[in-house]
Amino acid sequence: MPIFHLFKKKKEPQPSTDHWDEQLIKYVPFFKALEERDRLFFKLRMQEFLDHIEIETVDMEPKEIDALLIAASAIIPVFQFPDWHYNNLNRVILLPAHFNIDLEFTGHGNDRRMLGMVGTGKWNNKMILSREALYHGFKNETDKLNTAIHEFVHLIDKMDGAIDGVPKVLLQQPNVLPWINLMHEEMEQINKDKSDIRNYGGTSTTEFFAVAAEYFFSRPKLMKRKHPDIYQMLRNCFMKPE
Repeated sequence: MPIFHLFKKKKEPQPSTDHWDEQLIKYVPFFKALEERDRLFFKLRMQEFLDHIEIETVDMEPKEIDALLIAASAIIPVFQFPDWHYNNLNRVILLPAHFNIDLEFTGHGNDRRMLGMVGTGKWNNKMILSREALYHGFKNETDKLNTAIHEFVHLIDKMDGAIDGVPKVLLQQPNVLPWINLMHEEMEQINKDKSDIRNYGGTSTTEFFAVAAEYFFSRPKLMKRKHPDIYQMLRNCFMKPE
């Protein structure tokens, strides 16, 4: 049977988060780029997230860095929305490695390909992540891949009732149709191998939005140069228009 270790919801008084800075500066470029005042606000948002969302580890001892990277991944896409709460999430389950649909992560089966997922059915309101993928998303700054951000973007997309690549809670109505057209145009380029957006983004509008968001938060300058229209639309969603 798996062994679960739980990051408990903390009670007052809250411990100092000063020691978080070293780890966040080391691993989270988004945090490193913030001004001092914004770093404090970012950590307050992380603490609030950890106070309300349970984090379980399966068959491994929990590490504080696990919680910090998960919380940072949650806050990065919604940092410009101070009142944001993930009302469709109550628990994150962290597995040691890639897994399959049954959450099996041992053995050598070819179906252990999943890096993360937003649960449905009995896993509703839960997110499952591979610790390997979580760490890779913050250690590799060039591949435009961050699994945890990807999954939190799915939750943002789901807030309007459907995970369809059109985040109506963030996207102003006049931008909906242009965004849908942009997605389909770029998905066609991906499937013709004419885009540097990774292939998974060409499988559906749902995955395109999450994959493009990974790119946007991991390599914003590169996206702005190579995909200015997509960059601007995502900026309109997650930040303030330029």
